[in-house]
Amino acid sequence: MADLQRLSLDEVVLHFAELEDPRSTVNRQHPLVSVVVIAVMAVLAGANGPTAIARWAALKGEFLMGALDLPNGIPRKDVFRRVLMALRPAAFQACYVNWLESLRAKAAAASAVEQPVLAIDGKTARRSHDRKNGLGALHSVSIWASEFGLSLGQVACAEKSNEITAIPEVLRLVDIRGAIITIDAMGAQKAIATEIIDGQADYVLALKGNQATLHQAVIDHIEEQLDGDLEGAQELVTTEEGHGRMETRTYLQFPAPKTLPGFGLWKALKTIAVVTSLCVRDGKETAEVRYYISSLAMDVKRLARAVRGHWGIENSCHWVLDVTYREDESRIRDEALRENFAWLNRFTLSLLRQHPDRTSIAMKRRSCGWNDNYMLQVITGSTI
Repeated sequence: MADLQRLSLDEVVLHFAELEDPRSTVNRQHPLVSVVVIAVMAVLAGANGPTAIARWAALKGEFLMGALDLPNGIPRKDVFRRVLMALRPAAFQACYVNWLESLRAKAAAASAVEQPVLAIDGKTARRSHDRKNGLGALHSVSIWASEFGLSLGQVACAEKSNEITAIPEVLRLVDIRGAIITIDAMGAQKAIATEIIDGQADYVLALKGNQATLHQAVIDHIEEQLDGDLEGAQELVTTEEGHGRMETRTYLQFPAPKTLPGFGLWKALKTIAVVTSLCVRDGKETAEVRYYISSLAMDVKRLARAVRGHWGIENSCHWVLDVTYREDESRIRDEALRENFAWLNRFTLSLLRQHPDRTSIAMKRRSCGWNDNYMLQVITGSTI
């Protein structure tokens, strides 16, 4: 069994073979690759910091000794803390590129999605601040493959207002060719639209006050069309019921008029849209209206898939990180450590979402902690 477990992890270990060890060569007792792989597995099993990683590793000593190269036994918590503090977040994340490409290819083949929706959004780990030392809470921008349940990249920035500079960085981390990139109103920037088109992808960008003139012009044009016969427009109405509510969404897509302010500066702008959501819960009705610009040609079903896909980063990623991973409560305050741990959370969530077990993410994490074979299934993508 130990030989089978070691063989199962060989491919995982290879992903970190090129990771440069930041530690001094003096008294270096534990192989870097083994330390990192243990960290990944421990987070899969529910660990939320170096102390929890070390505790899980100590309890799983027999399993780990048989599966990994650990000539000096199981590392202690100071080893995990020092390694995750010393590793440069960009270098650490870069080791996962090939792994993620493999996961993405498998998910694409299984889903048969031709133009995946890649949603970009920011999230703050609210309790990760250290006011005494002038360190604000960690805010990171990540890119989420909605249909695949994969977090493909992450860039940390000082605060939400810096998302505009972080978005182009996260776009460069990922192969976006052939995808639909969705971003909330913060990312509705001409330079970002250009970068997406230059990357051979399409965009769907939400509009709000940060593009006030364009936002109002889109509203005015759509209202004018609504007063007419909607010539050239496409409409789709969907209804969903569940969790004690009924939500009806109406999608209206129009060709983008060339009279829009700055039309020529928004590269490949082709369509505009309005999405109205009407929600009834406990007899109370609420409504929300959102406006978009897009490089997509007229196809309201494809537009609707992109808009719904963007909400997936909130529901399938950020909500799970807060509720299941308790990320919002994290008090990790070292800058590199908290960023590396945020990435471990996102990556392990991606691995868990690939596992075919039809149960909750919370139960999958417990199962990883309870059963070594289940853990190996999740981390290797196999069915041992």
